[in-house]
Amino acid sequence: MHDIRLIRDDPSGFDRQLARRGVEPVAAGLVATDAQLREVQTEMQAAQARRNEASKLIGKAMAGGNTEEAEGLKAEVAGLKARIPELEERERTLKAELDSVMSALPNLPAADVPDGLTEDDNQFVKDWGEKPSLSFTPKPHDELIDLLGMDMEASAAIAGSRFAVLHQSLAKLHRMLGQFMLDVQSEEHGFRETWVPLLVRDEAMYGTGQLPKFGEDAFHTDDGRWLISTAEVSLTNIARERILDERFLPLTMSALTPCFRSEAGAAGRDTKGLIRQHQFEKVEMVAVTRPEDSDAMHERMLANAEAILQKLDIHYRVMLLSAGDMGAGARKTYDIEVWLPGQDTYREISSVSNCGDYQARRMNARFRPEGAKKPEFVHTLNGSGLAVGRTLVAVLENYQQEDGSVLIPDALKPYARGLEKLTPIQPGDTYPPVPAAGARG
Repeated sequence: MHDIRLIRDDPSGFDRQLARRGVEPVAAGLVATDAQLREVQTEMQAAQARRNEASKLIGKAMAGGNTEEAEGLKAEVAGLKARIPELEERERTLKAELDSVMSALPNLPAADVPDGLTEDDNQFVKDWGEKPSLSFTPKPHDELIDLLGMDMEASAAIAGSRFAVLHQSLAKLHRMLGQFMLDVQSEEHGFRETWVPLLVRDEAMYGTGQLPKFGEDAFHTDDGRWLISTAEVSLTNIARERILDERFLPLTMSALTPCFRSEAGAAGRDTKGLIRQHQFEKVEMVAVTRPEDSDAMHERMLANAEAILQKLDIHYRVMLLSAGDMGAGARKTYDIEVWLPGQDTYREISSVSNCGDYQARRMNARFRPEGAKKPEFVHTLNGSGLAVGRTLVAVLENYQQEDGSVLIPDALKPYARGLEKLTPIQPGDTYPPVPAAGARG
């Protein structure tokens, strides 16, 4: 959400910033609606004040025996009582019109965000590590998981496409990764481990920007709740409708949760394997800070996400997203793209975003600076630290061996309980038994 006062003060500047995100000018319409709203509010306040004043004067006129004056005042009060509900309804209509447009607008990009509307305009920031040198032609992960224990037939029968059933050591590796990443973010990086609801109300989805514009990308329940698309929704809304004590800022939290996405806008993309699933797990980081601290926190959270891949010794690069390629709620976003040798390409594995006060205004999340009379809006940030499924993909492709087995990275061995590598499953290795790869049907 945006501050209408800033739009009122510099409408052309607001439109220029929105144009960087590919949005047509809207400031003139917003300012006009805002002017009408303030005019109605002024008239309504004056009418209410006059109604109260006239009501008092009626008693005085009656007490003084001035019946004619009293009757005139009664008629005036009756007219005001009829007019005020009309003004109240007009106020509600105009406020709804203003909120409808404002709530659908994206955040304004930070000054150092590169111009452009697509991923081709993203800016390279840095990379880390080296691409693995393999003496054989690497397999893409969708071939590896078929060998290692993903049961596509079972998942399709249970839930349909874009779901997964993982067996044996493949399921263990998935669990290890989630636990490892949560431990790093909470115990080493100080992001408090938090357990949160997976079902949330409309207000929570609105607060972080999923509603009203992106509802089709989420799953909705029959009782009016939403399955979270990311723990960002639950974690960030912890600050909702609160005035936080400045002494306890920043709030830094992490959670490992299932996430649910309908992928309505991604038809036909990444239908094989684990890249784009309706259900997946992710370690999320969220920070709530003072405005002057959010840029530094953004860099800290980027480093926290990078640390996972560094510990796993997997090559990656960091990209600064262009104005038009960022999520709607972000003012600045870094993407971490991991190298996948089986696909011979980089794939996004984490986005780390600074949302400024955009979400805080929607949630009414504030803090009171020391010595200040009025509270101010906090800044919110979020980032993946990391997505479990995509990290699993990265481990499989980077640690694969020629025979189809996959070595366990050293960083995961404390969680592996002696497991050194994943080996292709054989008929009878799972329960119930499934045919060997290539022998199904």
